[in-house]
Amino acid sequence: MWKDGESVMFRADGGWLEGKCHGPSPDTAPTIMMLHEGLGCVDLWRDFPRKLAEATRYGVFTYSRRGYGASDPAALPRPVDYMTREAVEVLPEVLGAIGFTEGILLGHSDGASIAAIYAGSIQDHRVRGLVLMAPHFFTEPMGLSAIAKAREAYETGDLRARLSKYHANVDNAFRGWNDAWLDPAFEHWNIEEVIAYIRVPVLAIQGVQDQYGTAAQIAALKEQSYNPVDVAMLENCGHAPFVEQPDRTLALLTEFVERLDRIEAAEPEAA
Repeated sequence: MWKDGESVMFRADGGWLEGKCHGPSPDTAPTIMMLHEGLGCVDLWRDFPRKLAEATRYGVFTYSRRGYGASDPAALPRPVDYMTREAVEVLPEVLGAIGFTEGILLGHSDGASIAAIYAGSIQDHRVRGLVLMAPHFFTEPMGLSAIAKAREAYETGDLRARLSKYHANVDNAFRGWNDAWLDPAFEHWNIEEVIAYIRVPVLAIQGVQDQYGTAAQIAALKEQSYNPVDVAMLENCGHAPFVEQPDRTLALLTEFVERLDRIEAAEPEAA
């Protein structure tokens, strides 16, 4: 189904999901699988996936999870462990649907948590590295406060109108994310246990002014990981590095990919 620069609809998670392909297909080059944030979708990555494919010469695939973009709606309310379910039940289907052979998981916010859960829960030798932008491993009061403010902006401000440009069922998209995070049971959500089981190099990128998470998230990743973790804390940057500092973010990703390529090229010689 891979066609460079074209959108596709494919079956996964019991419904139809939208995706978009950039660059070479998985049978000709490694693939970067991009996993969006809690209110993201294919279109909200903007032109970053295309630029990433051009810079790395990897294929890049983006898709909208159920409830987002043009994908089928999700069943609500989402369970507190919805990110774990996305990682261990849905993501394997998506990787299979595109014919993923090797590459990198790149996630932002909720997507970063999903990528980390996958790498720490499923032994998949096809995954060569992780890029985690603004990952969440546990809840923080300041993050929950920001999510509560997002609910107010959605109900009384212009957030609903802005999001409706990107999501076919905007209430499904917003409520699925916001109601789960503001569920009292979610205050105890914690996925730190997966960190120790990640067996590939990690690049973590976070804005110093991220309104949804502090540097404590990155510190937990560094302290509990047994594998190399490179960290980039970006000044004058909030929750979305690929939007707020796209050139710097692209340079970091390109360097990470090149380093993985060098490591893989050297492995046969060292064996």
